[in-house]
Amino acid sequence: MKLSIYGKGCKKCDQLTANAQEAAEALGMTVEIEKVTDMNAIIDAGVMNTPALAIDGELVTEGKVASAEELETLLKG
Repeated sequence: MKLSIYGKGCKKCDQLTANAQEAAEALGMTVEIEKVTDMNAIIDAGVMNTPALAIDGELVTEGKVASAEELETLLKG
């Protein structure tokens, strides 16, 4: 499973990355986490507000730092 974190590398983006890793570990999942910081790539992905998270290319959160618990639900889904 591939998780893409979209953002400019700010603290919120780092927190979303940490929460995603925590959620994956809690579920015993192996995930690839990709940080996308290039503004053109972010726009091309359809992201209007950062930080944002996509699971296997599907945008699931945008403009907020989802908690590890919220991300666990999304990863199960």
